Amino acid sequence: MILGFAYGAVLLSFASGLLALLMNQRFMLLELSRYWCKKFPDRSGHYRSLLENSLKERRYPHLLRQAVFLLLGLSGLFAAAAGLSVLVVDTVVTDQIAFGLPWLPWHVRFDGLSGFFFLIIGIAVSAVSLYGPGYVHAYDDSKHPFAVLGLFTGLFVCGMLLVLLADDAFFFMIAWELMSVASYFLVAFQHENPANRRAAFLYLLMAEVGALAIILAFGILASFADGFAFDALRNVTLSTHWASIAFVLALLGFGMKAGLAPVHVWLPEAHPVAPSHISALMSGVMLKVALYGLIRFCYDLLGELQWQWGVTLLIVGTISALGGILYAMMQVNLKRLLAYSSVENIGMIAMALGLSVIFKATGHPQLAALGLLAALFHAFNHALFKNLMFLGAGIIQHRTHELNIDMMGGLIRRMPHTSKLFLVGCMSISSLPLFNGFVSEWLAFQTALQVSVLDNGVLRSLIPVAAASMALTAALAAACFVKVFGMMFLGKSRSRHSDKAHEVKDKVMLAGPSLLAGLCFLIRIFPGLVISLINRVAGQLLGQTLPNDTALGWLWLAPVSTKQASYSPLLVLIAALIAGCISFWYLRRNPATVMRRAEPWDCGFGGLTPRMQYSCHAFAMPLRRIFAKAWIIDEQIDKDLQGALNQEVAAIRYQLQIQDHSWPRVYQPIAQGVGRMAEQIGRIQTGNIRVYLGYSFVTLLFMLWVIS
Repeated sequence: MILGFAYGAVLLSFASGLLALLMNQRFMLLELSRYWCKKFPDRSGHYRSLLENSLKERRYPHLLRQAVFLLLGLSGLFAAAAGLSVLVVDTVVTDQIAFGLPWLPWHVRFDGLSGFFFLIIGIAVSAVSLYGPGYVHAYDDSKHPFAVLGLFTGLFVCGMLLVLLADDAFFFMIAWELMSVASYFLVAFQHENPANRRAAFLYLLMAEVGALAIILAFGILASFADGFAFDALRNVTLSTHWASIAFVLALLGFGMKAGLAPVHVWLPEAHPVAPSHISALMSGVMLKVALYGLIRFCYDLLGELQWQWGVTLLIVGTISALGGILYAMMQVNLKRLLAYSSVENIGMIAMALGLSVIFKATGHPQLAALGLLAALFHAFNHALFKNLMFLGAGIIQHRTHELNIDMMGGLIRRMPHTSKLFLVGCMSISSLPLFNGFVSEWLAFQTALQVSVLDNGVLRSLIPVAAASMALTAALAAACFVKVFGMMFLGKSRSRHSDKAHEVKDKVMLAGPSLLAGLCFLIRIFPGLVISLINRVAGQLLGQTLPNDTALGWLWLAPVSTKQASYSPLLVLIAALIAGCISFWYLRRNPATVMRRAEPWDCGFGGLTPRMQYSCHAFAMPLRRIFAKAWIIDEQIDKDLQGALNQEVAAIRYQLQIQDHSWPRVYQPIAQGVGRMAEQIGRIQTGNIRVYLGYSFVTLLFMLWVIS
């Protein structure tokens, strides 16, 4: 029954892609009819009639589009049901599918870890299925056929689900490549733009390099095992040397897909150019599938964990978290900012995983379970609020035709429902105490604060520094999203499109973000519901869970002990509501404090204009001065002077360009090296047939020598 739900989710997602492909057939007939009418106007009565009937029945493409997203939504519901079922029952289900190589059928395993990520995918896909029909109206023209978008969306979701089901290396890599290639076509969907083609090529290149690293990591395990099935890989006992090499390769491959620094550069390029609901799935879900692969490889297949691996994860996560939010703070493009924010959140998850590995390797399984719980819980929360914010960004882009934050403003009066939903996302991602992001980060802090149980002096010094970086990252994230919400929704409109924006007419389009916002609200009050599910995942992977009397309490969270730290989200919410009601009553009761509406103070300038408002760069300027070494900054101020002595300033032009250090220090040297190597190899191409025959003869002699 449980596996039936999982198979149903896979088949429904695949069916949604096929149905979208069938839509393309009808559009081809329609275009053929139009061509025939233009080419043969005197002999096209029948085809003209067919064309007129087709135009009269334009509701059919609309209904087919609805059917595609209906199947996708059913796939999400089936995935969520399968994930919840396997977590509640706390079981492991295995199966074999008669595909693949003749001697290697596809092995399937559905356990708590797979079920948890199935739940994440199911919720995200369900929200996208509600949001999608209204969003894709912009792609009704022939240049961007929905058939292509729907086909690869279905294959993309299908690939992610199959990755979670795979129980052998061969099946895993097939599903992984299906996920990567399908998402490449989604990034390149609007391929007429050079930026889209460049972003898609960069994404595909890094995806394939990462896949090669994953294949090599599996290859190390398979070389010591009897087959490619994960059961065979689990029984392998590797030396510390080979296990460390396999870990580094897996971290490179899965970290490249997850967006860990410094292999994160595809995220800020791909997310802004992809359709918004695809960006939501890539950032909110696909990055989690990469984390699933890393957790599966390290905790399930690799055997005994080493504390050095945990230190590596901790350092990489710290760099990703702090660097990601610093780069996000400097961005003006909304979706690019959200992409860098994903780097920050993935870094936080990697830090929690690093703490878990350290405590597991040093003989503290309960603290290892706490670190794993914090990592998985933050992955769940990030899937909720990051999907919410990308879907909100798509609505804003539809209404304002802008992604430049400096060109928005005042949207809270014109798009009140969207502004409320986006505010929930901003407060959740900022880890405020009344929202779900706070609980998972609080659990990560509680894990780091247990450093006193360790005997290693290096670890006792390193972990507090990482915890301080985590606190700084959380503070910078709050500042970043204060900027985002304030610039976009408050103040005066900064552009004509922003001034004429209005709420979407299709209310169903708001249902998806509303679902995610509601879950953010529910999880912040009752986090124990999710923690109890994750606790079973920790039990399967580590053989250790948190104590039931502290971790699973519906009112209080005390992950270590009630004497050290505890938190009650429900009581905090009640206290906040009481304080708010008292403050509101006092303000209404006292005539001197009654709120009134008036124009803001204009400092004596005689009226405010949009140009007087803070810009993104102005808001971030103090942080840019403090952390100047974190970016490559090119700041130019050009003044046009006039007058007899050129003393009068006629105009000022300000330009600011901020570049990621990864490009000139990592990727450009690699690209230049590859270019020089290609030039040297290109010299063997002389164009002379006799030289080519000589190459063939030498190769033949070499092969004969090797074989003999």
